[in-house]
Amino acid sequence: MNNYVLIPAAGAGSRMGLELPKQYSLLLDKPLIHHTLSVFCAHPAVAQVIVVISPHDKCWDNYDWSAFAGRIKVLRCGGETRAASVLNGLQALPLAADDWVLVHDAARPCITGELLDRLFAELQQDEVGGLLAVPVADTLKRASAACRVAATEPREGLWQAQTPQMFRYALLRRGLEAFGNSTPTDEAQAIEHLGLAPRLVLGERNNLKVTFPEDLLMAERILKK
Repeated sequence: MNNYVLIPAAGAGSRMGLELPKQYSLLLDKPLIHHTLSVFCAHPAVAQVIVVISPHDKCWDNYDWSAFAGRIKVLRCGGETRAASVLNGLQALPLAADDWVLVHDAARPCITGELLDRLFAELQQDEVGGLLAVPVADTLKRASAACRVAATEPREGLWQAQTPQMFRYALLRRGLEAFGNSTPTDEAQAIEHLGLAPRLVLGERNNLKVTFPEDLLMAERILKK
């Protein structure tokens, strides 16, 4: 039984408003995804890191990835959605049924080795698997069509999902394949669709996902610490 990391990186990152996909945005003079890869490639419990990029990706080969030689495998089989990229990657990998697969956002560069240690410690013996997440702290408002408050939603028991999300290879593949024509928003939802309950492992708010330009500045401040 081994631990593999799968990073879907085929998206365009349109909400960033940049010409390049956001995974290639410069962060401390390196592509954003470089910081993401560095944490996983340095962790002794990770057997290999698989990066799934678009078949039409023209950026990957423009960068130097020699620091990760022997640690990463690139698959040019990314799909139209995150879920499609993950499933395509799983279908292209000859992994054992009980191998663990950690799916992580390419644009979540502030993951730490300590968070990975926590995830491994809590999930290695779990029958289902789980994900990093943090309890929702802010008051939640549901908006009307006119962009006015329609209701205040109770936040008790609500958690904000993060990544990595860690499930066994065969289970995760089955969950994504069983979703059919619908698209799960994350891997945990595909597992829930099978009638299972993934475990929530306490993450950190610094493990942010870069979605908007201002998030790059926040990620830079976190990484400089």
